[in-house]
Amino acid sequence: MDYYSILGVDRNATGEDIKKAFKKKAMKYHPDRNPDNKESERKFKEAKEAYDTLSNPQKKSMYDQFGTTDFNTGGQPGGGFHHTGGFGDVFEDIFGDIFGSQGRNSNQAYRGADLEYGLELTLEESVFGIQKNINIQVKDTCSNCSGSGCSSGHSPSTCTSCNGSGQVRMQQGFFSIQQTCPTCKGRGSLITNPCNICHGTGQEQVAKNLSVNIPAGIDSGQRIRLSGKGEAGINGGPSGDLFVRVEVKKHKIFERKDNNLYCDVPISFAIAALGGNVEVPTLSGSVVNVKIPAGTQSSKLFRLKGKGVKAVRGSRIGDMMCVIHIETPLNLSNEQADLLRKFDEKINQSHTKHSPRTQSWIDAIKNIFN
Repeated sequence: MDYYSILGVDRNATGEDIKKAFKKKAMKYHPDRNPDNKESERKFKEAKEAYDTLSNPQKKSMYDQFGTTDFNTGGQPGGGFHHTGGFGDVFEDIFGDIFGSQGRNSNQAYRGADLEYGLELTLEESVFGIQKNINIQVKDTCSNCSGSGCSSGHSPSTCTSCNGSGQVRMQQGFFSIQQTCPTCKGRGSLITNPCNICHGTGQEQVAKNLSVNIPAGIDSGQRIRLSGKGEAGINGGPSGDLFVRVEVKKHKIFERKDNNLYCDVPISFAIAALGGNVEVPTLSGSVVNVKIPAGTQSSKLFRLKGKGVKAVRGSRIGDMMCVIHIETPLNLSNEQADLLRKFDEKINQSHTKHSPRTQSWIDAIKNIFN
């Protein structure tokens, strides 16, 4: 058996090269990654044997000189697998905690979880900004035991199963696996006298009232981060963050698109034909006059500069877009209906130019039947 060929290195390989080569082979053929695969298990054992020999200067020197390190069993060069010890130690040295070799203990601090809160705003609130108060339920450090999980006068005891490491080593065949201690669930300690408020968790559910500054221009789907207002950390770890997600309610008049506001403006047929002025409300509550030129068609867009939304980041202010809709009169009297018929007859008899939309439709009809 040629150990150098097994690892894919030459005889001048450094200790670091040998270590990297074994790591590559082990990651590929490790039994945990190839369950019930005898061929992978055989190759892993060969790589392990090769690494055990070539990573040890004395064994490597002996192997380079004699082709073997086993003189007690009369082994010949290229002999069978020979386990030379400490698989667990070798694996921890190379892989760290990839396969769970580094446990956590009860003294390790962990950051608390982040939380998200949905906040509904009116369009006015989102455009101009506002201060809002919200109420949330959150896991906080237990006020009774200060997070220890123990009742007054007691403290956690070291787990005897793992000696406080939070991990235990299980032997499986030729190698051992380190896993979470089943007794303490990885904490490394046991609470025999739990706090009667948090029942040993070190945390309790509490209600909090928070003030949230809503910046002007915020839109649906955007979030505001409140640092440290999430769940409390474990063992003195920092608290998580609270993210307030904004949802803007539908407005009766205005619709927001990016930083522009759109609104439908109904006008009479007479104003559309003859022209005139119409009053249009703005989101701030003021009213502006919009001049409607004669011959205005339905869906015509009028832009009011700077009457939209200020960007939440930056100084640019959007526009207000007025979409014209010509209203059809309802419940006409007989007199009004007669006047309208006469007006329509006069229009049809005259050479008055049709609107662009009507003319386009007429031309399309002619093309179909000609």
